[in-house]
Amino acid sequence: MIKQKSIENVDMLKGLNFVAIISLMGWGLGYFGQPHILARFMAADSHHSIVHARRISMTWMILCLAGAVAVGFFGIAYFNNNPALAGAVNQNSERVFIELAQILFNPWIAGVLLSAILAAVMSTLSCQLLVCSSAITEDLYKAFLRKSASQQELVWVGRVMVLVVALIAIALAANPDNRVLGLVSYAWAGFGAAFGPVVLFSVMWSRMTRNGALAGMIIGAVTVIVWKQYGWLDLYEIIPGFIFGSLGIVIFSLLGKAPTAAMQERFAKADAHYHSAPPSKLQAE
Repeated sequence: MIKQKSIENVDMLKGLNFVAIISLMGWGLGYFGQPHILARFMAADSHHSIVHARRISMTWMILCLAGAVAVGFFGIAYFNNNPALAGAVNQNSERVFIELAQILFNPWIAGVLLSAILAAVMSTLSCQLLVCSSAITEDLYKAFLRKSASQQELVWVGRVMVLVVALIAIALAANPDNRVLGLVSYAWAGFGAAFGPVVLFSVMWSRMTRNGALAGMIIGAVTVIVWKQYGWLDLYEIIPGFIFGSLGIVIFSLLGKAPTAAMQERFAKADAHYHSAPPSKLQAE
């Protein structure tokens, strides 16, 4: 039935080329720079618990992605047989889950299914808002603008920043031509290219400096913005952003002063702790 609609729907090699493969693989680089994901790693009681967390995470990720693909295929088959019901989906294919839930299920069951979408959105949204607000409040306002700010003042600044970030998000989402996947891929590339190289270099290279990290964040973010506007080579913008951000870290770190002896010692202790800690029961298994 799906083949009758279009053979391209089941052709895994359709439109596949080197640039497409690299772009798809580039999505994996974005994980290193997502604040709401990094916060989960920071919550781990030790690096040994990551082994168990990795198994749980990958299991659920595979199930979720397989479910998304299944919904897409089912939507193609269902709306191909019922074209009169496919108006909203034809205008915006991202509505396929919503339309199927409303058509196929009792309103009470459909409400539960649709609330799952809101739960997923609100979970990520709340974490992103809090992370952005705390970063602006602590790392910018307190560190550079008001070092003597009281705790009550920081609380109010944090609340204002939550409102400001929320208004910016509303403005970005208000464009009717925008699609969820397009906005997510753009934000994913921006965060990944700006913060991903810094996170990786901070745990793998003791020579990285503050100026190198700052240069990497700026260069990575700017590269994504510029590349997105021009769309060179049809390459996903996180790839050049990650590459140029990494080069910026290395170049500006080597041009400036080396990290202090205290920083080098702190890095060495953390590295030694990671490699010398006894294996957990999960690793022994």
